[in-house]
Amino acid sequence: MINQVANDRFEKGRGAQYNPKNKFLKGEYVQEHAEGIDDWEQEERQTEYIVDNSKTLVNEVKSPDVGMMYSANPYQGCEHGCIYCYARNSHEYWGYSAGVDFESRIVVKKNAPALLRKFFENKNWVPAPISLSGNTDCYQPIERKMKITRHLLEICLDFRNPVGILTKNALVLRDLDILKELAKRNLVRVFTSITSLDEELRRKMEPRTASYKSRLNVVRTLTENGIPTGIMNAPIIPGLNDNHMHDVLKAASEAGAKWAGYTVVRLNGAIGGIFHDWLHKAFPDRAEKVWNLISDCHEGHVNDSRFGNRIVGDGKFAELIKTQFQLYCRKYGLNETHHEMNTSDFRRLKNGQMQLF
Repeated sequence: MINQVANDRFEKGRGAQYNPKNKFLKGEYVQEHAEGIDDWEQEERQTEYIVDNSKTLVNEVKSPDVGMMYSANPYQGCEHGCIYCYARNSHEYWGYSAGVDFESRIVVKKNAPALLRKFFENKNWVPAPISLSGNTDCYQPIERKMKITRHLLEICLDFRNPVGILTKNALVLRDLDILKELAKRNLVRVFTSITSLDEELRRKMEPRTASYKSRLNVVRTLTENGIPTGIMNAPIIPGLNDNHMHDVLKAASEAGAKWAGYTVVRLNGAIGGIFHDWLHKAFPDRAEKVWNLISDCHEGHVNDSRFGNRIVGDGKFAELIKTQFQLYCRKYGLNETHHEMNTSDFRRLKNGQMQLF
């Protein structure tokens, strides 16, 4: 059963409205009732950055319904604060809550570039595309200062290893110089996540992300510079943004996107309670309708971990979403070609020098 936090006030500038208990911790402090001192703490809470000296960076993705083989995430937690984000659950492994902690306590992997270089130097590595932002956004606000993602792209260019990017932040355009060099060798593809064109919805649902206008400008600018570009219209949340799909795909196509994808929202683990609480505070007039529509897409549940079904859902409403997506893609010329990135030019470097023998 989903428990809603007692306070009904909607906190602007945050996705999650409270910190649920971390299932891995036996004893901890959590905000159960936003009253008195709790109100002040949530309003004044500053983003905290925790430096982690990770031992590994690249993860093999074994899920058969995710379009990536390997991922690398320079940050854990995400200041963008998207309420639906599936990565919230992973923050519990770091000892934090999937709620407000996820968007205000950001783990920074400062040694990520060194780890990636070491990974590519390994003689057992068979070149394959590596996706940045497989979990959290590699271009969240702290990247402007840290430049970890930029260094990762430089290393991919040095080794000639293909890289994919998914982001909600216009900061990706800062690295246009590197992206252009990667694109010349067919070593990069950039997808921009665009869930709607409704700015009021974005401010509630994705409070610290770039505006939709800025994201469409990202698509346009990347296309003009010869960088293979698509969008993710994801997640589709029935009753909130499902009827925005047509306008999103039309605008993306006009901006130059060649490909598009979508997912139906699923609320696994702690995300269910966090989303339920947010939904009743942000949209009290339609909260139950939206909740029930999400359930209709997952056989009466809001969570679904079954491969295949978990991405696009099932049932009549999920089928309607799928049909509309395919129709609009055909109408606006999306997904007409398949893009295969180059793995044949990979070169193994050691201490910054190409190995000849």
